[in-house]
Amino acid sequence: MKRFTSLWIVCLCLVFPFATLAGPNEATTKLIKDLGLRQSENPVRDSSHWRKPRRIVITMLDRQLKSRPDAIQWLREVAGDAEIVVANTRNVSPELLQDADILLGYCNHANLKHGTQLRYILNYSAGVDKCISSPLLQDRPILVTNMQRIYGPGIAEHVIGLMYMLTRKLHVYHDRQQSSEWDRRAVERTDMWEVQDRTMLVVGLGGIGTQVAMRANALGMRVIAIRNSSRRGPDYVDYVGLPDELHKLARQADVVVNTAPLTKKTKGMFDRRFFQGMKKGSYFINVGRGKSVVTADLIEALNSQHLGGAALDVQDPEPLPAFHPLWEARNIIITPHISAGSDRQMQRYWLVVRENLRRYVKGERMLNVVNLKRGY
Repeated sequence: MKRFTSLWIVCLCLVFPFATLAGPNEATTKLIKDLGLRQSENPVRDSSHWRKPRRIVITMLDRQLKSRPDAIQWLREVAGDAEIVVANTRNVSPELLQDADILLGYCNHANLKHGTQLRYILNYSAGVDKCISSPLLQDRPILVTNMQRIYGPGIAEHVIGLMYMLTRKLHVYHDRQQSSEWDRRAVERTDMWEVQDRTMLVVGLGGIGTQVAMRANALGMRVIAIRNSSRRGPDYVDYVGLPDELHKLARQADVVVNTAPLTKKTKGMFDRRFFQGMKKGSYFINVGRGKSVVTADLIEALNSQHLGGAALDVQDPEPLPAFHPLWEARNIIITPHISAGSDRQMQRYWLVVRENLRRYVKGERMLNVVNLKRGY
């Protein structure tokens, strides 16, 4: 299919015949079960602002088009008789969003500003902090769904990789490799951990946190967790605490992993008090959001050698400037917000995009509905 090189409008309803709005295929049904995707309690048709969509805007960036060149035709099959409009930018122009009912793309202030008639936004990201921070969302009855749990498997494996880099000191030997140094004494042998029987604290036992916990348990670790909604958790989590138990549980942990979304309550929660309360020599891993961490306090905890090390896939600020002191912190591993990537990510992504579009058009129960008051 021709690549999109600028903003343009395509009314595919003139090209492709209307198709039946069939139910989910076998792959989608399996995905929903395997990842535990949650449905809304009530069909979307029961809400007062729902109607069958007349105009659907689909953001199609180069990487998304590359992963599924037939995506527009494929989505056309479940779009009913709605007009489909395609854009290749995150911030869609006002003329494309005019009179649109649905946006498959990114929920942010710019798109909310121009999409004054939007009734449903399928947010391509799991995080919705750029969405809920917009004051335009407060007084408008918009349904928002996200990609919660879709990126969990890849992020969880990234966490385990980062943990092993820290605990086995692999980053130290990799640095030696860059200068062609054969140095068997770069690390004291007794400083290289075995993780079996050690304790991991997962902060944010949602879709990503659950995937992390499952893998840590399989490695023989004791897993404890914090979640905001309840004390319920899978069998492989030894204890589930509420947010007011964060500091108490951190004192038990050898490895702390943040997978929590960014909300007013989680912003800056990993601060000097938190890091000082962690075990001396323990490790901190962040794949949640950079603004959950007070960066200066983390640097202090690392350089004072209270923490054994840290690994961050998200930072504050982001992108991290070239000469920021975080780059020079002791025992730090930094990856540039790429932990969600995997060879299977886009397959899951497209299945959920198509299924939620199908469900909305038919007025059914939706997947991954965001609670806009809670922020996730």
